[in-house]
Amino acid sequence: MQLKNISISGIILAGGRSRRMNGNDKGLLSLNNRAMIEYVIETLAPQVNKVLISANRNQDEYNRFGHTIIADQIEGYVGPLAGMASAIQACESEFILTAPCDGPWVPSDLATRLLSQLEKEGSSVSVAHDGERLQPVFALIHRKLLPSILSYLESGERRLGYWVKQQNPALADFSDQPEAFFNVNSPAELKVAETHLHNPSHPASKSLFMQNRKK
Repeated sequence: MQLKNISISGIILAGGRSRRMNGNDKGLLSLNNRAMIEYVIETLAPQVNKVLISANRNQDEYNRFGHTIIADQIEGYVGPLAGMASAIQACESEFILTAPCDGPWVPSDLATRLLSQLEKEGSSVSVAHDGERLQPVFALIHRKLLPSILSYLESGERRLGYWVKQQNPALADFSDQPEAFFNVNSPAELKVAETHLHNPSHPASKSLFMQNRKK
């Protein structure tokens, strides 16, 4: 459910090179006969006012999902912060809510929890915490942080997690569903996702998630 009196654009980050997936565009990979990004759209769309897809290639293919496509304004595949900056510049909403295209188990209450913690702590950015580590690509970011992002990128820095920590972020507790932050980075992980899509807490899926988060 969209949050009252708060304008949020959902940004699905699909702008990477997918090197660990042999260069295949992860958002477009088939997961049980659907493009993986469709699962993210399905869960994210009800939580926001509009959805944008951050993609630097295959834009014609992403167009078929019916949402605005944006490319990084900074060239060279410099990482998710570039996609976040371009998203803020492309929309008029107060906040952006970000999620990766390769995470089919996005929490259905991601926006609610992130906003609640952000308001509680009086921060400008809120990120998910799975109980053991930050998941900074799952974030709620106020548009006023755009100059900070651009300055950080212009300095040559690229690390999303490091930038987030500089902002004194609010940390939203998702330790009750850490498997929601499993992202598909390899053919083996795609196979596990296909097998356990409707039961992400299955032991096989959770085991691979634990390996995934240590990378």
